[in-house]
Amino acid sequence: MRKRPGLPVIIMTAFSDLDSAVSAFQGGAFEYLPKPFDLPKAVELIRRAVDESVREEVIDERVTQMPEMLGQAPAMQDVFRAIGRLSQSNVTVLITGESGAGKELVARALHKHSPRGNGPFVAINTAAIPKDLLESELFGHERGAFTGAQTMRRGRFEQADGGTLFLDEIGDMPFDLQTRLLRVLSDGQFYRVGGHHPLKSNVRVIAATHQNLEDRVRQGVFREDLFHRLNVIRLRLPALRERREDIPTLARFFLQKSAKDLGVEAKRISEQALARLAAFDFPGNVRQLENICHWLTVMAPAQVIETKDLPPELLDEKAYVAPPAALQPEAPAAEVVVHVPTPVDVARPVVDPWAAPPTEPPPASFSTPVVAATQPVDAGLSPAGVASAPTWLKDLERDARVRLEAGQPDVWDVLTRQFEASLIHTALDLTRGRRIEAAQKPGIGRNTITRKIQELGIDD
Repeated sequence: MRKRPGLPVIIMTAFSDLDSAVSAFQGGAFEYLPKPFDLPKAVELIRRAVDESVREEVIDERVTQMPEMLGQAPAMQDVFRAIGRLSQSNVTVLITGESGAGKELVARALHKHSPRGNGPFVAINTAAIPKDLLESELFGHERGAFTGAQTMRRGRFEQADGGTLFLDEIGDMPFDLQTRLLRVLSDGQFYRVGGHHPLKSNVRVIAATHQNLEDRVRQGVFREDLFHRLNVIRLRLPALRERREDIPTLARFFLQKSAKDLGVEAKRISEQALARLAAFDFPGNVRQLENICHWLTVMAPAQVIETKDLPPELLDEKAYVAPPAALQPEAPAAEVVVHVPTPVDVARPVVDPWAAPPTEPPPASFSTPVVAATQPVDAGLSPAGVASAPTWLKDLERDARVRLEAGQPDVWDVLTRQFEASLIHTALDLTRGRRIEAAQKPGIGRNTITRKIQELGIDD
């Protein structure tokens, strides 16, 4: 172990009591296997340990150089390009997107890579502060301006002088305060609450909202002139379900982060559990995924997270929306993405960033065929009450039935090899033989795809 500290260790013991299990995992064991055990189960566990250790070596290497924002999906690459184009500008930016999608991260990146990067970044959630206190929070107050104002206080505009002020959930700002904000954006001057002398602050404003401000203007609850003042550049941040291919990378990163925060060993996650995560809609977006990974770090019983270890809301069949690309070898990866927004043009405002993503046809139903009565099927990958299965699954079921009725002893291995070969060959074809990219598409490691290509005799 001194020569190979990263080598996974499986404890096999006849003493299957609580103390033995706890001490095994506290000592860094990959898994705990009490006797008696089935030999096929032990072999499968060893194979999984090897695969996980190879993949985790690559992941650990990436995590040490983790960027401030993650995303390989085309929708996120468009966001990164927009941030790059805006890096030398002080222009006002309006970020739109669902709650939990990471709008503040984008605002921080815009600030960090701007000419004001060395100045302060001040954030305020206008929806989280009571209306009576919000004016004082933004503009400050003089001593004696109201009951309890015993000292003078600088507001967020003064605190952000020379830097960036991030106004989150701007759509919820009270109407009367919108007038004061408009005046500041127009001439840079404002008054503290109870003050009589105008103050100036050199601030770049970045605003964000999950609401459709154009609708709010039509409803008469948001000032049209303020909307146009903020709407210089609009940048739409995609929801997590619109970039499902980023979910495995984000999940592994959050598991590493949670483990570091808690001072424990980072847990690994199986491909089946990752597939289940990638199929979930995540109404709470990236924030919800981070919370789930934190929950798994604390609550998952073993070092390897399986499908059955996921929280109840992910095991609800109604939440299982569509199989991830890794389970659809005949479909290109782009079909998983709901909507890919066009790049933001910094030379002019985007015409309609709130337009709903184009309606896609519903994904094909997904069902796991019954292979044999003696082979349990993971119920976590098969939604209840599915009306029909994709053609390839029906063909697979017919082929499996013929082989099983003929008494072939190696049906499982033969069909598994065919599936893996088809999936890897498709990924290589899509990437024109580039193995690293081909490994990333179905969510496996570079070493794993190299080994599989050799084992399966694939010509890439």
